[in-house]
Amino acid sequence: MNANLFDRLERSIAALTKTAIATLGGETVSYADLIALSGRLANVLATCGVKPGDRVAVQVEKSVPALVLYLATVRAGAVYLPLNPAYTLAELEYFIGDAEPSLVVCDPGNREGIERLAAKVGSSVETLDARGQGSLTEAANNASDLFETAQRAGEDLAAILYTSGTTGRSKGAMLTHDNLVSNALTLKEAWRFTADDVLIHALPIYHTHGLFVASNVTLFSGASMIFLAKFDADQILGLMPRATALMGVPTFYVRLLQHPGLAKGTTSGMRLFVSGSAPLLAETHREWSARTGHAILERYGMTETNMNTSNPYDGDRVPGAVGLPLPCVSVRITNPDTGEELPTNEIGMIEVKGPNVFKGYWRMPEKTASEFRPDGFFITGDLGKIDERGYVHILGRGKDLVITGGFNVYPKEIEDEIDAIPGVFESAVIGVPHEDFGEGVTAVVVCSREAAVDEKMILAALDGRLAKFKLPKRVVFVDELPRNTMGKVQKNVLRQEFGGLYVSSARVS
Repeated sequence: MNANLFDRLERSIAALTKTAIATLGGETVSYADLIALSGRLANVLATCGVKPGDRVAVQVEKSVPALVLYLATVRAGAVYLPLNPAYTLAELEYFIGDAEPSLVVCDPGNREGIERLAAKVGSSVETLDARGQGSLTEAANNASDLFETAQRAGEDLAAILYTSGTTGRSKGAMLTHDNLVSNALTLKEAWRFTADDVLIHALPIYHTHGLFVASNVTLFSGASMIFLAKFDADQILGLMPRATALMGVPTFYVRLLQHPGLAKGTTSGMRLFVSGSAPLLAETHREWSARTGHAILERYGMTETNMNTSNPYDGDRVPGAVGLPLPCVSVRITNPDTGEELPTNEIGMIEVKGPNVFKGYWRMPEKTASEFRPDGFFITGDLGKIDERGYVHILGRGKDLVITGGFNVYPKEIEDEIDAIPGVFESAVIGVPHEDFGEGVTAVVVCSREAAVDEKMILAALDGRLAKFKLPKRVVFVDELPRNTMGKVQKNVLRQEFGGLYVSSARVS
């Protein structure tokens, strides 16, 4: 039997006549349309010389044809490579040179510059704009919608997603057809998705969350999605009476909480709010429950693994926790140095194993080998713990660990204490060079509007709640924390900005 993701999807949706995707502009795509359109685009890809196993790099704005292009690529047996539209030509040169795609699809306005890069690796270039128009769709208009889905094995590649590369060069995570299908079906069951669901899709589709979680789960459920080009609080609140679910990043929920229209009546028809891609503040979780009567379901995933854990659909959704391991996924906490498994509530490295875990890093066999234990567990690089109920708690990235005076300090522990102080909106704890301690624990704080909070107040509130070595040497205040497009706080930016804090200031012991 063909293990191609598209073949498995088509078998589950072929009989459906309902709408799969709708836009605010009035465009509707039925499941039958989806199959036909993917066939046309798959034929165009074949005409462009794309063969099974070839990479198709895509840097375009979100549109319905862009999502169909993903399906057409895997249907043709090729490997889908989404790229953030914000990447510059200098950044794209690395990705295109490393992946060596046979085809690059870009916005028409970027074609000239990308053609120069593509020529270096022998790639052809086609275009697709934010409205879903371009040379690719023009060709598809004249193509047949009949296409025999390429035979693929479960372990064959379906996609390569490059990691953010905040340290070192970006790595291409190789995801197989089995990886993507297994995770979609697992989440469909875990989150109780059915054909009756309507998802508000406001996430980008160059990332795991919007492409593989939101889109794949919706389509494999035979559900419908309302496709938004980007997040807009007014639009989302207006759509809630027509929808049942929303998947978002924490920033979505913070902005919706700032909207006067958010209330229990507004959300009464919704059954599920999912948050991921960055940590959700416990205060945001509690405020959302108080305003709407709904508990946000937080989960934990990575580019390399899709989703690993989830708070339960039925049961306690614990603020500050990312839930329990998903079915068929194993999670453990280990000593980062020895790999020895640690007991309940001890902090260490999170490791995962399961059908969701990627095949390895593209053209990096040594890096791949170093990131897996001999028994197959993937070393995530995330620090955390598992509590007595089995809930996983994320305490930060391994690279964010602060070592001060020989002691290990886990930023999340301090951030939780600071975030609980009245007048504090959120915080980020980092380590920056300190001549006495190696690294100085430093708190970067965002205050609530009109709050009268200063450094002395923060330090006084922490005194007695944390060991002395964990206390920040300095507290600095900013209007907002720098974040990437998925809402993750960019601590590397903060470390760079405040790297000279203890060089120019008097010693603080």
